[in-house]
Amino acid sequence: MKTDIEIAQAAKMKPIVEIGKMIGLSEDDLELYGKYKAKVNLKTVWPRVKDRPNGKLILSTAITPTPAGEGKTTTTVGLGQALNRMGKKAIIALREPSLGPSFGVKGGAAGGGYAQVVPMDDINLHFTGDIHAVTTAHNLLSAMLDNHIFQGNALAIDPVEVVWKRVMDLNERALRNIIVGLRGQGVPREESFMISVASEVMAILCLSTDLMDLKERLSRIIVGYTYDGKPVTAKHLKASGAMTVVLKDAINPNLVQTLENSPAFVHGGPFANIAHGANTIIATRLALKLADYVVTEAGFGADLGAEKFMDLTSRVGGFKPDAVVLVATVRALKMHGGVAKDNLKEENLEALARGMANLEKHIENINKFGVPAVVAINRFPTDTESELALVAEKVAAMGSVVALSEVWAKGGEGGLELAQKVLETIEKKPTQYRPLYEWDWPIKKKIETIVREIYGADGVVYTKEADRAIRRFTKMGLDKTPIMMAKTQYSLSDDPNLLGRPTGFNVTVRDVRASAGAGFLVALTGEIMTMPGLPKVPAAEAIDIFEDGTIIGLF
Repeated sequence: MKTDIEIAQAAKMKPIVEIGKMIGLSEDDLELYGKYKAKVNLKTVWPRVKDRPNGKLILSTAITPTPAGEGKTTTTVGLGQALNRMGKKAIIALREPSLGPSFGVKGGAAGGGYAQVVPMDDINLHFTGDIHAVTTAHNLLSAMLDNHIFQGNALAIDPVEVVWKRVMDLNERALRNIIVGLRGQGVPREESFMISVASEVMAILCLSTDLMDLKERLSRIIVGYTYDGKPVTAKHLKASGAMTVVLKDAINPNLVQTLENSPAFVHGGPFANIAHGANTIIATRLALKLADYVVTEAGFGADLGAEKFMDLTSRVGGFKPDAVVLVATVRALKMHGGVAKDNLKEENLEALARGMANLEKHIENINKFGVPAVVAINRFPTDTESELALVAEKVAAMGSVVALSEVWAKGGEGGLELAQKVLETIEKKPTQYRPLYEWDWPIKKKIETIVREIYGADGVVYTKEADRAIRRFTKMGLDKTPIMMAKTQYSLSDDPNLLGRPTGFNVTVRDVRASAGAGFLVALTGEIMTMPGLPKVPAAEAIDIFEDGTIIGLF
């Protein structure tokens, strides 16, 4: 079997202008970035299509991630390809990969096997520069903040209460904790870097509905507090206008294609275990006007990405999922049943049955939102017929539909069964979408609802820092906003070591932070890393380029 990048480099891509024509876009609607990728000019397209009825929205999510892999993006791409093979007009909407994981542990993030978006190497590297624009806009605000303090501090900003960090789109643990302003070049204070996709600017880009909404949201970013405790925003620093200028092109969706020439929007990429983990609202809304079916994904497991999609993204975007595809693998379910990674190739029906509890909980959670679910079993060569039959039996007993997905090996052809069952589900079970909680509930009630209903915890423990933050934000009027739980992706709990479906635990909220521009509060649990480090053997060591421009090593 060829590697992902070898498959992608052998793809017969169509000029992106032809892909645009497939979904009703003319060459004048596109801003070309070479021959195979383009940005869609919202100024010309959106007024023309905004009054059209929406297509059907399919949300792809997954069980709790394991080192065995689930293949959510691969399944998303393959499903979109399968729908187009069936003669349906479908568009895929994905997040943009970050350079940090590409050079670190994970490798590329454009799908896999014969279910990829291309040009894969461009998408995994600089692409159209969106993440660089986010990095620049974020750090422009950082520079203006420190310059204001250095130049006399007219706003009386307390350096100890500066909450705005700096960002870069690489994994660099040496920048997690630093000191700035030494040797008379500013007011010395502790600082830190985050990876760019953890920036509130990225979350804002992904939640904005147009350029002016983007500008307004940027103006509300809280960078710190004055000596008497009043919030200081980007608007106070007169930075939001320049930040918007930096992002004026980044707000336009990126159009690319799959290996089978299906149209795909790849736009935006916030972390799902910190922010909301979905592509831009702008791209999804546009896709819904241009296609009969849109397949999008939410980051990590359904307890993180899908919950946030239902409670935040859908409500801000004004759309609702018509069906959810819940991706699982036999390998991952066996890990949740207690099997070590080295033993996953061996049939183990007992462990598989135990691990099904994790899948069962995610199905229950999706049902809480009133959206029908289809379980997609991403097939691996080591899966036995007995194991696949056991999963199908258990899923049927849970009242859900199950389909085998072989898109990694067969592309769209391997997703036809899944596509057919998704279409049947949409037709037979109309969505009854409803959010889990109301935004105007008290902060603690919202947190506790998520923790009890979605994670299955007994309750919540708040630290003194969290209680103090909740009081502050309630006083500031930020309590009427949704909650983004910052939690490990590796467990339904806040302990990454608790696999399967843990019970009898509490979740500890150690702090609450405001993303006032994005429009949500972040409840921090456990140790969430906003600046990853490189592993002992970084993926970057295997990445290289030849004289003819061929790139190797990108997944």
